[in-house]
Amino acid sequence: MTDKTLVLDELPGTRAAADMDTFVDACLVLAAQGHAAGLAGQITMRDGDSGRMFTLALGTGMDEAEAGRVLLVDAQLKTLEGSGRANPGALFHSWIYRHHPQVKAIVHTHPPALSALSMLGIPMPVAHMDAAMFHDDCGFLARWPGVPTGDEEGALISEVLHGKRTAFLVNHGAVCTGATMQEAIYLNVFAERNARMCLDALAAGPIQPVEPEAAREAHDFLLQPAIVNATFAYWARQARRAAKSSIA
Repeated sequence: MTDKTLVLDELPGTRAAADMDTFVDACLVLAAQGHAAGLAGQITMRDGDSGRMFTLALGTGMDEAEAGRVLLVDAQLKTLEGSGRANPGALFHSWIYRHHPQVKAIVHTHPPALSALSMLGIPMPVAHMDAAMFHDDCGFLARWPGVPTGDEEGALISEVLHGKRTAFLVNHGAVCTGATMQEAIYLNVFAERNARMCLDALAAGPIQPVEPEAAREAHDFLLQPAIVNATFAYWARQARRAAKSSIA
């Protein structure tokens, strides 16, 4: 029998691009994947190892992202570079960056399936191979404290993320963090896919749990940088083609 392939080298042409290009691509990917619900949600990228972060100017849709619409803000969301102001809901991102130094990017959106699943008041199920990146890696916030423009939600979400990349928020949705922007986007897109699968499965009957050992193996396999970066690069190419087609 042939042993499983569990480790992949980086694929050609998928290494991280310049930070600002990656940030813009990330916004376009989210828009193309149906995550742009008006102006709800935020995407941020830490500026080096500081408490500063890059984000879109309030009023800019994810499908409108370009370098000239990106702001650099401090931990209190004061604009340091760029024109405009940040979404006040991004304040909780500062809490995460402050308490989780390994986090370099944060994505929080309001796509339909994640929003619907959050209304059931249960942790996000992980019962499919394509969702294994969330196995034992998704915290659960069982109370919605309201609009996230103050410190309370920042403190709550930051605590729930202890030892986890993702937090599932009741009556709200999900927050996905990453050691890179590519990883945060990868998790966010697959969280919505998983939520859609869960809703479809729950409508048909009870969910069959996965075996923990197999899920742990799949978790580590799916979160390899080679897979994360190649997937992001593919989505970015798709999003750029879609953006060009809409202009033509």
